[in-house]
Amino acid sequence: MKAGKDSNTEQSILETAERLFLRKGYAMTSTTEIAREVGCNQALVHYYFRTKDKLFEAIFEKKVRLFVSTLLTVTNEEVPFEEKLRKRIEAHFEIIRANPRIPFLFFNELTTNPERLKAFIEKIREIPKSVIDKIGDELQSEIQKGNIRPMKTFDLIVTIVALNVALFISSPVIRAATGVSDEEFNEIVERRKKENVLIILRSLKP
Repeated sequence: MKAGKDSNTEQSILETAERLFLRKGYAMTSTTEIAREVGCNQALVHYYFRTKDKLFEAIFEKKVRLFVSTLLTVTNEEVPFEEKLRKRIEAHFEIIRANPRIPFLFFNELTTNPERLKAFIEKIREIPKSVIDKIGDELQSEIQKGNIRPMKTFDLIVTIVALNVALFISSPVIRAATGVSDEEFNEIVERRKKENVLIILRSLKP
């Protein structure tokens, strides 16, 4: 085995593992399967990431950071609060749209391995805190101006996440029940993105 690590191989392992973890979950994915799809041996997977846990944690942390950080987009733009919030909602929605299996991975780990999830949340606690603090400052400023009704930052963020996640969590049921084509489902997705923005912005009115 080479003394140095091959970044291309490492990236291939990460990408393959991510695809399998998102599709099958942690428990149903093995390093043997990851190695087989990458085209390397199992020992090489362990060489780069030591254990399946370490590999999963690297991917899970990346996805959590991506999932949460979009709520902090456009923070440097000098635009009205509602416009900034609209862009954040849409950016968050598009991240889930591009990674529709993320919610399934989160909820699966929450129900099957709460201790691992709890330990991981502790590790990245500063990320959601930074989101809440930043949005909270802007929210309180608008409340003091009388532009929006009094509300808690946590409640606003939960509403955004819940509305944006709902369609993708329920998509298997929607597709099975309605028989919509991919094109028709994409039209539903576009409508829901606009509706989510309208629902949230209207809910802020005094």
